[in-house]
Amino acid sequence: MPPIDHELNLTTQAILTDVSWALTAVLLVIAIWMGVRERTPFYALMVLGALVGAFAEPLYDVAMMLYFYSTPGMWTHFTAFDIPQPIWTHSGYVVLYAAPAIYIARQISRGMMTRRTLFVWAGITLLESAAFEIIGINGGLYAYWGPHVFRIFQYPLVIGVLEAAQVICFAVAASLLRGRCTGQWQLLALFVLFPCTFFMANFGAGWPTIIAVHLEHTSTPVVAAAAVLSICFAVVLVRAAASFLPPRSAAAAEAGASSLGKGILPVLGEAGVVEQR
Repeated sequence: MPPIDHELNLTTQAILTDVSWALTAVLLVIAIWMGVRERTPFYALMVLGALVGAFAEPLYDVAMMLYFYSTPGMWTHFTAFDIPQPIWTHSGYVVLYAAPAIYIARQISRGMMTRRTLFVWAGITLLESAAFEIIGINGGLYAYWGPHVFRIFQYPLVIGVLEAAQVICFAVAASLLRGRCTGQWQLLALFVLFPCTFFMANFGAGWPTIIAVHLEHTSTPVVAAAAVLSICFAVVLVRAAASFLPPRSAAAAEAGASSLGKGILPVLGEAGVVEQR
């Protein structure tokens, strides 16, 4: 049974809500500023896409056996599948998913992203997600209940790996969408793209874990094997996303890395071709 009677820590709720929404506001301002400079609503729509995408959280909760403590004093806005949703889930999506995705997408557009760097950012995103969720879990806001394994301070490692893969997929897919749009209005597809990449990563790569933790007669070895398989699937997913990096981006970044030792700096010409200075 989920921990339905666990007391909610109101202090942690207030801190996480205030901080995450403040960071969301700052990121939205930065995204708008970046968009004005580049004459595109792309970055702002990435933030808004994550905010709206958080309405799909209840499906994730059921699949991953996540339960938000809902004792008196909880700041919630709707309930689905008998799981009340706290208002900080939306701002949390922006902090965890949109923020790193915006940076990655910008680096791709500048021609400064390689496959190796993409994996580095997957690792950074994993650490960011782990830090955020460990605070939330141990601060008394929610729990991943059930037979999850490989926990770090009660946080299942497989969750962080899947979340990192989701961020990478969203960033790369958003960049591809931007590069192929013939009109700014087509960027509204980001509102659909975010939940698509969210569920593709968490359900597409995470299905072994989801099935294992919900088996009627599961066991620790079964869940552990499923978690390892899901982690492997997530790594494959990141590698697959990396293969969709624009050739110009990979070429420019790799040229930059190789020329640093020679005192030659690559720059993008007006046509997007690497020049040397």
